[in-house]
Amino acid sequence: MSNSAYLNPFDDDQHEFLVLKNSAGQYSLWPVFATVPEGWHPQFGPAARSACNDFIETHWLSINPFTAGAGQ
Repeated sequence: MSNSAYLNPFDDDQHEFLVLKNSAGQYSLWPVFATVPEGWHPQFGPAARSACNDFIETHWLSINPFTAGAGQ
């Protein structure tokens, strides 16, 4: 199998995705066929990968997760 023949399903634009968020304020792009992991909650989608990326860029203003005791 050549590298060009394999595409990770998490990177495949043919799938629809969800935008997930955890309690630390981190976002994740998640394919709809995969089970949502414990501790993560859907925020947007299902939608095209590009629409989910746009949502994350608009809503995740800081890549720093919430920290305990920081007034969050």
